[in-house]
Amino acid sequence: MRQSFSTLSITTRGKGLTMISHPVCDWVRETGIQNGLLTLWCRHTSASLTVQENADPTVRQDISTFFDDLVPENRAYIHDDEGADDMPAHLRTMLTAIQITIPVMNGQPVLGTWQGLYLFEHRRRPHRREIVLHLLGE
Repeated sequence: MRQSFSTLSITTRGKGLTMISHPVCDWVRETGIQNGLLTLWCRHTSASLTVQENADPTVRQDISTFFDDLVPENRAYIHDDEGADDMPAHLRTMLTAIQITIPVMNGQPVLGTWQGLYLFEHRRRPHRREIVLHLLGE
């Protein structure tokens, strides 16, 4: 049994879903581990991770619109240290996930045909985000 760690740095363009499938799959391949369990961990409280549709961009638009409706920025939140999108970003992160675990078979994360890995940025302005990758296997 072997394990490998890395940190993936992603620059977002602001609110929305940023695909991270390619750098994650490239890293898994580079480890040489063929079968195991991959964990992705987002080191932030205003961004999250998700597995979602990777073909039709309107899915990502609808997801963003849904979260804007579900957790609006125009409420009177007490915590607003970094602006009107500060507290909504924390709430959106609570409603999604900061960790994803994916099986790895034959040197590839096991994703469905239409599945992609995404960093979900909940803040309006661009950010540099870190995702810790951990692969345990053989």
